[in-house]
Amino acid sequence: MATPTSELVENVLKAADEEAKKFKTIGVLKDIDLAIDPGNLLAVDVNPIDEKAFRSNKEDYLKKLTRDNTQLLFNDLWKLPVQKVEDAVVVELPDPTTPLPREKPVPKAKPATRWEQYAQLKGIQNKKKGRKVWDEEQKKWVPRWGYGSKNDLKQDWLLEVPGSVDPNTDMFAKKRGEKRERTSKNELQRLKNIARGQKLKVAGEGLKPTANPSRNVVNKAIHIAKQSTASIGKFEEKLPKEPRAKNMGKRRKFEPVFGGLGKEKDREKHILDVILKKKPRMDITKATNREMVEQQQDGSKDDDRKRQRVGKKGKGSNRALPKISRKGNKVRGKAKTSKKGRRR
Repeated sequence: MATPTSELVENVLKAADEEAKKFKTIGVLKDIDLAIDPGNLLAVDVNPIDEKAFRSNKEDYLKKLTRDNTQLLFNDLWKLPVQKVEDAVVVELPDPTTPLPREKPVPKAKPATRWEQYAQLKGIQNKKKGRKVWDEEQKKWVPRWGYGSKNDLKQDWLLEVPGSVDPNTDMFAKKRGEKRERTSKNELQRLKNIARGQKLKVAGEGLKPTANPSRNVVNKAIHIAKQSTASIGKFEEKLPKEPRAKNMGKRRKFEPVFGGLGKEKDREKHILDVILKKKPRMDITKATNREMVEQQQDGSKDDDRKRQRVGKKGKGSNRALPKISRKGNKVRGKAKTSKKGRRR
């Protein structure tokens, strides 16, 4: 017997209701609206917590609260402009409004090198060069530097020896040495720039360029330039009306000979306190190594003494001589003969 249409419709509606009960509604009611920041995908809920429900079943309460707040966030996202990209519906997020803290501090500006300071002072603009240059010999574009460049040592299979150089000079070795010197110089300049950026003392730093150098600065620059020669400026000619260099180096400061007994007493008392209170430092590794070295030296001396004793005994013993019978003068072993036939 066929089921009537009304029963069929009722069964379909019941099945639909049961299926709908499995999914919760997208409408969520809150006493206080959430502060939503779509740019950061952030939702802030300031509603008070139901303490009874939280204590009775903590996991279920947190899951329900998370689900409701996430639903409100998605509802707000779908209000934004939507577009389709390769069978996928995407939402264009706006700029974030909530400032978030950084994980790491803001990086500091890289300190300018000595050349950058000079270029900035003189108004020199750095022109960016291309990575490749045209090689007339190979008739193609080659790298400006590095492997396969025009200045690559492997490209030079023949080098001319100048007339002012010894004809036996290896020009390939000389060129490699010059390249190593340039590389070392660049590395030294890089380390100096790092030291200047960290405000450390750099040997031979000289004077920094200034916009309006004073008279004292110019005199100091002249003095430093003269002192930089191999003879430390001993054979350098003086300029006309050149002032005498004064106070160019650091002077030692000495304590006054008389007066100030209180300072001298305090200083000596401080030295005594440091000597009496300070425990002597002992480098265990250094002491152990020294003890091992002394033991090895003593052992080598004992070995040398034993060898000397054995050598003295061997000189007077019969082992060093050929075996001769006591009864006669016949030699048991083979005696060595000289060219004339005599026995040694």
